[in-house]
Amino acid sequence: MSSVVEVERAAEKPKEAAAKPHPSGDNRFKLLEATMKRHQYQPDALIEVLHSAQEMFGHLDTGLLLHIANSLKLPLSRVYGVATFYHFFSLAPKGKHTCVVCMGTACYVKGAANLVSAVEKAAGIRAGETTADGNVSLETARCLGACGIAPALVYDGHVAGAQTDDMVLEHVKGWLEDAASRAE
Repeated sequence: MSSVVEVERAAEKPKEAAAKPHPSGDNRFKLLEATMKRHQYQPDALIEVLHSAQEMFGHLDTGLLLHIANSLKLPLSRVYGVATFYHFFSLAPKGKHTCVVCMGTACYVKGAANLVSAVEKAAGIRAGETTADGNVSLETARCLGACGIAPALVYDGHVAGAQTDDMVLEHVKGWLEDAASRAE
């Protein structure tokens, strides 16, 4: 995961011109440039650009954040701040499957911390980590905005409410067993 120090070091490097193609020649950067051009390189398009970048690259590493900051003529600290504030964005590669546990007040009161612990124990990872085989990532979110169905989780982009330890473990163990059977 990118640290604040890495981000600050990257910010000290000279800035590229907004329309200059990325030196790697990676076609994903060309697609990202098209997205920024469509938004006329406006700084207020930051979240949309970050969404596009995440879809294209799978995660937002320091170099990618720097490229976006330079292209939109924003301070890297602002881009990094937005990327780390919203749970949707990831600074590290995610697993094939993701389990996001809401830790908002309603979910927390209804046992979200127990759900996190159960997944950590079953998958052998901590919140914010991915299994060694890259199959399962466990994330937490400040709030999903689904308080009426607390405790809420997001399994591979699909919201599920009123979750219990058994329900969560059934999902996660299914993912883990799938990975184990493919490895054999």
